[in-house]
Amino acid sequence: MNNSLINVNDIKNGMTVIHDGKLCVIQSFLHVKPGKGAAVMKVKMKNLRTGTITEETINSDKKIEKAHVSKKKMAYLYNSGTGYVFMDNETYDQIEIEESKLEDEKKFLKENMEVQIDFYEGDIIGVTLPEKVEYVVTETTEAVKGNTTNNAQKDATLENGYVVKVPLFINQGETIIVSTLDGKYSSRA
Repeated sequence: MNNSLINVNDIKNGMTVIHDGKLCVIQSFLHVKPGKGAAVMKVKMKNLRTGTITEETINSDKKIEKAHVSKKKMAYLYNSGTGYVFMDNETYDQIEIEESKLEDEKKFLKENMEVQIDFYEGDIIGVTLPEKVEYVVTETTEAVKGNTTNNAQKDATLENGYVVKVPLFINQGETIIVSTLDGKYSSRA
C-alpha cells in the first residue's frame, strides 16, 4: 500500500481516506474550537464499501491515512443484464460493474458516455458521471390548464426512461440537459 498519513486539518471534500480500517470519502468537514480544550474536526464521511454515512469527531492534532485511489476514464458500452460494461478507450480492456454498485448512476448512463472509474487496490470503488448530460424528451404530460404559477412544471419522460420535472414550454422531441448530481432539469440543450 502506498497510502500516506496527513494531518486531519489538511482533508478536503471528496478525498478518500482510511478511517478505523474503513475506506471512506470525505463529504464535509467543520473545524470546531470549543471554549476549553483542543480544536476538533467534525467530519462527515461515506464508507465506500457499505455506503453508510457517519459523522466523526477527530482531534485536530491527529493524523489520518490518505488512500491513493487510481482514476481511469472509461466509456459506457451496454447493460449486460447482470451489470454494466465499460471500456478503457486507450487499451480497449472491458470491465463489468454489477448493478448494485451503480444504484444512483445507472439511471443516467448513455451509450458511449465517458465516465471516471475509481479503483483502490484493484477494487472498483466509484463511478463519476459527467455533471450534466443531454437527453431527448420522448414524452411529456400536458400542462394543466390554468396553471400559470411561477415555475409551473410537468413530467417529461426521457429517452432512458427516467422521468424528470420540466418547465411547461418543454415539448416531446426536444433535447434537454439534466444534472446527474440531483437528477433535475437544468436547461434546454
